[in-house]
Amino acid sequence: MTVSKRAAKATEESLHRIFTIPEAPDSTLGRIEQEMSQNLAGFLGAHIAAKEMALSEIERDFACSEIPEQPTFVSEHMHHLLNKLVAQSVHTSSPSFIGHMTSALPYFILPLSKLMVGLNQNLVKIETSKAFTPLERQVLGMMHRLVYRDNEAFYQQWMHSANHSLGAFCSGGTVANLTALWVARNNLLKANGDFKGVAREGLYQALKHYQYDGLAILVSSRGHYSLKKSADVLGIGQDSVIAIPTDANNKVDCQLLRAKCQELTEKNIRVLSIVGVAGTTETGNIDPLVEMAEIAQQYQCHFHVDAAWGGATLLSEKHRSLLKGIELADSVTIDAHKQMYVPMGAGLVVFKNPSSVAAIEHHAEYILRKGSKDLGSHTLEGSRPGMAMLVYASLHVISRPGYELLINQSIEKANYFADLIDQHPDFELVTKPELCLLTYRYNPAVVQSLLVSSDKKQQDQINVLLDKLTKFVQKRQRENGKSFVSRTRIEVQKYHGRKTLVFRVVLANPLTSKDILTDILAEQIELAQESRNVLPKLISLAS
Repeated sequence: MTVSKRAAKATEESLHRIFTIPEAPDSTLGRIEQEMSQNLAGFLGAHIAAKEMALSEIERDFACSEIPEQPTFVSEHMHHLLNKLVAQSVHTSSPSFIGHMTSALPYFILPLSKLMVGLNQNLVKIETSKAFTPLERQVLGMMHRLVYRDNEAFYQQWMHSANHSLGAFCSGGTVANLTALWVARNNLLKANGDFKGVAREGLYQALKHYQYDGLAILVSSRGHYSLKKSADVLGIGQDSVIAIPTDANNKVDCQLLRAKCQELTEKNIRVLSIVGVAGTTETGNIDPLVEMAEIAQQYQCHFHVDAAWGGATLLSEKHRSLLKGIELADSVTIDAHKQMYVPMGAGLVVFKNPSSVAAIEHHAEYILRKGSKDLGSHTLEGSRPGMAMLVYASLHVISRPGYELLINQSIEKANYFADLIDQHPDFELVTKPELCLLTYRYNPAVVQSLLVSSDKKQQDQINVLLDKLTKFVQKRQRENGKSFVSRTRIEVQKYHGRKTLVFRVVLANPLTSKDILTDILAEQIELAQESRNVLPKLISLAS
């Protein structure tokens, strides 16, 4: 006798149940939710360790483009998600996942995220986020104070002012950087006489009115790719983002920066903004912000600091001085979803002057009315979730001293790992950590000796093989699934500025132990031996 499978149907009653009645506690969904609530770490360990499977195989599970004609029970769909999605997801919270800036989340974030999603507030307007709006303004005030350290009277005056804003929450560093440059552009090319401003008349008319032959954004060669996106969207053009070479420590060369400002001025090209990087994506280094601020002031341009990664370092009194000069910036980007351990989608930009954002103010009759405290009037994005709640909660639950412990430990761990690499004869430390990022590569001792005595041509030949070896090891380590480091290509001065492939690690997870770091190097040594085509050639060259 065959038992017919229960089928779900789209009826008014079943749809009402989805919106009003949770599944029973003993259902699949109920059990999974209970397990996640009780033991987040255990759930992740048991379910989010991706099995080795080619991307093409995973794509086959998501190949149908037809919208289902029949509904699925929630519990059944959860089984589907566990088997097809969760099982192949990246275990970003693993202590051995040290390749990217996406890291572990504290336990309390999960139930708070459920609360945030359940409330479903829309931060575009007071009418859909009555309590969330003042909360977000407070968090922006807290982050502004972290950067600029103004007095209490300043924040009482401006934090909840309807016609001002200390910053803007957004989905991440890309939108935060775009917002900063949008404000800079509109303030530079503001209404003047008969000219109604760039926001009304466009860039062509603005340049014509102000008699500029173009605009430029200057940033180090380590600047984030989002700046070119911003220049594209703002009509300035990607080629107007000019990369200034860096020194041996991956910091912008201020002498070259000053010279470029002068050169552009003589060509009647207006420098819109100088962008300092406080924690480069590839190496974690911080530009000389004080000197950059002086140059920006000399040429009367907007000084923006992209501290998406390194901004959280300000929470550490011990290491805050690394970002000296950030308080001189007109605007600063910080990503809470990086070193503040908040889920993805929590970026922000703060402005030194609360009046700056007036340059991008927008209003509409049905929403964002003049005089209201609607946050959407000063943000690029319209409808937004209440991610500020998670930042607010984290700042209270972890507290500044708690964040300081996390940040101090991550920097200490990076220095420990750098020493471990430096002391190992078969590894080469490429960039020393300033924050908790560093780069290195597997390079046998005999090959390192050969590189020292080789001319440029032979160095290039050796480095081509080392690049192949780095790619092989990184790819195999990722496929093995025990640990993960990323790879990138950076200019290395001792090899005549050659773009060289290196391992890149981010040591932000507080659960990453010294034993794990030792094991990662040991695994890389083993994997290097499996490279039958590359390693023998290197050893042969060195013999």
